[in-house]
Amino acid sequence: MSKISATIITYNEARNIERCLDSLLGLVDEIVVIDSFSTDNTVEICKQKGAKVIRERWMGYAQTKNFANSQTQYEYVLSIDADEALSDELKKSILSIKNNLSGVYSFNRLTNYCGKWIHHCGWYPDKKIRIFPKSKVTWQGAFIHEEIVILEKIKEQYLPGDLYHYSYYTIREHYKKIEKYAELSVKQMLLDKKKFSWYQPLTSAIGKFLTVYFFRLGFLDGYYGFIIARISAYGSYLKYKKLKTLLLAND
Repeated sequence: MSKISATIITYNEARNIERCLDSLLGLVDEIVVIDSFSTDNTVEICKQKGAKVIRERWMGYAQTKNFANSQTQYEYVLSIDADEALSDELKKSILSIKNNLSGVYSFNRLTNYCGKWIHHCGWYPDKKIRIFPKSKVTWQGAFIHEEIVILEKIKEQYLPGDLYHYSYYTIREHYKKIEKYAELSVKQMLLDKKKFSWYQPLTSAIGKFLTVYFFRLGFLDGYYGFIIARISAYGSYLKYKKLKTLLLAND
């Protein structure tokens, strides 16, 4: 049977990491955790579960994940975030192909938001490539939304089962993350020399709300579908507002 290394990047993930690690038991042959100097007991939990922990400064999402890949023993890597966990069905799917790994493997991610599973809003199916040969891929993304880039033509295969994503425990947490992402998005937009118009904060917010709530059927997720649409709209408004303020200040 082929061997798989799991990689996880962490910073103060004590409330999530045990669930993540438990979902990997009996499937992977090594767990490598890159911890950016957590101040809670994340590291202790990881060590108790048998993970190899390397403490390293934060290098950004993509570069930290690339560093994690470089620290694994085996060619095939399963990349999972600390707030994620494999469903039983997904775990069985991975076990069924472990004897004959080839190419890269993708599967859907299902998000839990304040205790409710979100099946719309553009959040599901949220297909991700998460199993891959490390010599043939790299993570890219300067500030935000890191993604796998395949360096040569290899087959992508889809596996049934969901990757559970425990995103936000409270609405306030969502707002705080949106504010953080807005700052990172502005840096990315400046790096990309993104074009900007004075009315974009408002139009982007309206467009985002309509897209999430109506076109992506967020209303079918009830109250939390509305909340997600509203906060998503606020995030679009905020990043363009910050960009506009910054550009005007530099004129």
